[in-house]
Amino acid sequence: MNYIPRFPPNPNSHAKNSRISLSLPLLLERERERERERPREAGEMNAAARKAAAAGGGGMGRAPALVLALVAAGAFLISYNFFAMLLRGGGAGAGAAAGARDPVVAMPAWMREAAGREARRRPFHVALTATDAAYSRWQCRVMYYWYKRMQAQPGGEAMGGFTRVLHSGKPDGLMDEIPTFVVDPLPAGKDHGYVVLNRPWAFVQWLQKAKIEEEYILMAEPDHIFVKPLPNLANDNEPAAFPFFYITPSEHEKIIRKYYPKERGPVTDIDPIGNSPVIIKKTLLEKIAPTWMNVSIQMKEDEETDKTFGWVLEMYAYAVASALHGVQHILRKDFMIQPPFDTKLGNTFIIHFTYGCDYSLKGELTYGKIGEWRFDKRSFQNGPPPRNLTLPPPGVPESVVTLVKKVNEASANLPRWDDGI
Repeated sequence: MNYIPRFPPNPNSHAKNSRISLSLPLLLERERERERERPREAGEMNAAARKAAAAGGGGMGRAPALVLALVAAGAFLISYNFFAMLLRGGGAGAGAAAGARDPVVAMPAWMREAAGREARRRPFHVALTATDAAYSRWQCRVMYYWYKRMQAQPGGEAMGGFTRVLHSGKPDGLMDEIPTFVVDPLPAGKDHGYVVLNRPWAFVQWLQKAKIEEEYILMAEPDHIFVKPLPNLANDNEPAAFPFFYITPSEHEKIIRKYYPKERGPVTDIDPIGNSPVIIKKTLLEKIAPTWMNVSIQMKEDEETDKTFGWVLEMYAYAVASALHGVQHILRKDFMIQPPFDTKLGNTFIIHFTYGCDYSLKGELTYGKIGEWRFDKRSFQNGPPPRNLTLPPPGVPESVVTLVKKVNEASANLPRWDDGI
C-alpha cells in the first residue's frame, strides 16, 4: 500500500510568503518616491560636485555612480521577486528556493485529498464468531444491521467485508441474510461446557480456509452495536484493542507465569485486553491464533487458572498469546462503551451490551437487583426480544436509551423478526 503522508502545517510558511507578496507594492511605491526626489537629489549632487571641484575635484564622479548602482540593484530585486512569484503561482503558494521543497505549500490539493483517501482506505474485514443458538442469532442480526448502516455512511470507508464465523459445524437459517463461513466446533467435551473456548479454534480454521481480501481484521462479537462509522484504529503492526478494567495480568502473576515464563519478559508486557474488539493485521492474527487456541485449552484444563479467570479465561489467553509473539496493542478506550456503567456515548464507536441494565421508574440504577424497567440480553435466551421495546424511564443515561432505540430500529426493519430465524 502506497501511503502518502499528510504533513502538518508549517507555521512559518504562510507568514514568510505574506511578506513576499506585500514587498512588491511597497517597493514600487518607494521607487516612485525616489523618482519624485531625484531632481532635488540631482541639485544637491551638483552642488556637492561643484564644491568638490573647488576643493580639487578628486571624487567628482563617485556620488552619481553610487546612486545608479543602488537604483539598478533595487530594480533587479523587484523584477526577481515579481517573476519568481509568477513562476511559482503567486505569493501565497510560493515554495522554497530552487532545489528545495516545502511540503505544505508545494503539495497540491489533489495530492492532499489522495493522502486522506489512502488513510481511510485501509479496510478491515469483520469476523463475528457465533453459534446457531436463538440467543446468538438475534444478536448477530442486530449487529450486522448496524454494521451495514454505518458502513454506508461517510467515514465508513474502512469498514470492509463481513463474515459470521459459525462454529456450530452446520448451516443455519441466517446463511442468506449474513455472509457466513461454517467451521467445526471443538471435539465433544473439549470445551468443558465453556462455549467461548470454540472462538480461537474457529479463527484458526477460518484463517486457514477462507479467502480474505482485506489486510486487517476486526474481531467482533454478537452483542456489539455500531453507533458511528469505525475507522481502522490499528497502526501497521500495532493492533488496536479495548482495555478492560477486569483484565489485570499483574494481579495474577503467579498464574500468568505458567504460560508466560519470566525469561519472556515482565508481566506488564501482557495487555489488559481480550480478543474483541481488536483490529489487527491478518498476518499477525495468523501467527497468534494457534497459540491463543492452545493457551486457552491449557488454561481451561488447569484447575487453578480456570477457577481464577472464570468466564474471562479466553480473554486472558488471547492477551498472553499476543505477548508470546511480541505483539502489543494500542489501547483505545474510545473503541466502545459498556452500559450501564458507561453512561455517555461520547466519541465511541460501539455499544457492548454485555451487562444487564436495571432501573427504577425514577431512573435510578438498581444493578444486582431486577429493576422496574430492565433490558438484559439474557432475558431472551430462547428467541429475540419483542419489537418496540419500552424505552427507559426519564433519568436513565444516554447510553442505555440509545441501546434500546438501536435494538428497536433493527427489529422494526429486519424481516421475520418474530420468527427468530
